[in-house]
Amino acid sequence: MLKGFRDFVLRGNVVDLAVAVIVGAAFNGIVASLVGDVLNPLIAATVGKPDFSAAVLTIGSGHIKVGSFLNAVVSFLIVASVVYFAIVLPLNALQVRLKKPAPEAPATKVCPECLSAIPLAARRCAHCGQPVG
Repeated sequence: MLKGFRDFVLRGNVVDLAVAVIVGAAFNGIVASLVGDVLNPLIAATVGKPDFSAAVLTIGSGHIKVGSFLNAVVSFLIVASVVYFAIVLPLNALQVRLKKPAPEAPATKVCPECLSAIPLAARRCAHCGQPVG
């Protein structure tokens, strides 16, 4: 029973996923700082308020915090764009550079009788005249 658990935990996918979660949590702090310390002040400089939390709809005695939802949406869009432009695009470009082209299929085959190179579509060897299957 413990051997199966050990094999499961030590599989590459589980370890890779654990590392990704840890790195993602650390990266979350960087992105949160970017949003809170850099982008929100820029929004405040252009619009006048650093966030939308003051936007509240009141229906009867209930309060709908539309501004908090808009803050979450804007934060998500900023995080998604940072991840895409800072991580995904550069890694895709790197993979394209490192990708080696597939080897071309051979255009000839070897005659079994005289060992000469002949075209793949040939039915008879041009050198010795033997039928080639």
